[in-house]
Amino acid sequence: MAEKFIIYGSKPLKGVVEIGGYKNAAGSILAATLMTKKECIIDNLPLVLDVFSMIKVLKSMGAEIEWQGKKKVRIKTENIDPQTMDFKLIPKTRISVLLIGPLLSRFKDFEIAHPGGDRIGLRSISTHLKAFKKLGVDIKNKENLYQFFGKDFFDRNNEKKEIILKEFSVTATENVMMAVSTREGKTIIKGASAEPQVQDLGKMLESMGVKTNGVGTHTIEIEGKKELDGVYHRIIPDPIEVGTFITAAALTPGEVEIKDINLDCLDIFLDKLEEIGVNFEKKDDSIKVSYSPNLKAIKIQALPYPGFQQIYCL
Repeated sequence: MAEKFIIYGSKPLKGVVEIGGYKNAAGSILAATLMTKKECIIDNLPLVLDVFSMIKVLKSMGAEIEWQGKKKVRIKTENIDPQTMDFKLIPKTRISVLLIGPLLSRFKDFEIAHPGGDRIGLRSISTHLKAFKKLGVDIKNKENLYQFFGKDFFDRNNEKKEIILKEFSVTATENVMMAVSTREGKTIIKGASAEPQVQDLGKMLESMGVKTNGVGTHTIEIEGKKELDGVYHRIIPDPIEVGTFITAAALTPGEVEIKDINLDCLDIFLDKLEEIGVNFEKKDDSIKVSYSPNLKAIKIQALPYPGFQQIYCL
């Protein structure tokens, strides 16, 4: 990556832009392929370092991975072994924390290096660990490793479980959803995150044979299936990328059409833009934004999704 960007301004933005896949959704989608021995096709992958690192981790465990296009990959994890995981890669990406849930769904005992990622302050995974312990998993923190012992989790596989998350954590919600997807009993997750990436994972789990209810709300029910199906899944477009292009188009002379987007997860964001005075026109899966010189200040309160926010709790 270049050490600096040089931007030459005073240019109108004109044309059409297509939105790429959502990086914040890609982590759990790739991790979820570990839960089935059957082939999975994942499409619309964002081509970013976190995604490439996650794919390398899957390969290190024995996953068969074949690129079928610039953004499409075939993954088969029939013969994986967590003991061969490349621990050097785990601290390089925050989304590696999402490997824990799928591995719990398939293996009784395993260990993983402490997840890493961007340094934006304390990024504790205590919400994840507390939820796993509630499921019956014994966890030990040994030097730079977490050790997971899931005998009680498997022995009580058909029991109804209720998990209360202590915060609206996106990745903790996703991790628990995946961990219990091979449990044939019902699991209720309260205090769940409702973000678009959680909804995207829910769609993938449904396609794999998991019964879900309430995904997109703060109470989710999961009724798993012992053997999950393979799946074709296309990752949702990135709503943060959409918001970035909308903002740029509104502030500069010209007109920009933003295509291949999911307007459903942008309702409150677009409502606020309309209140501010941004000129835009919505279609089924696109939005056209034109220069908006007469903007006004409004009050915006950050709230958990679906409230107005662009900061996600990981």
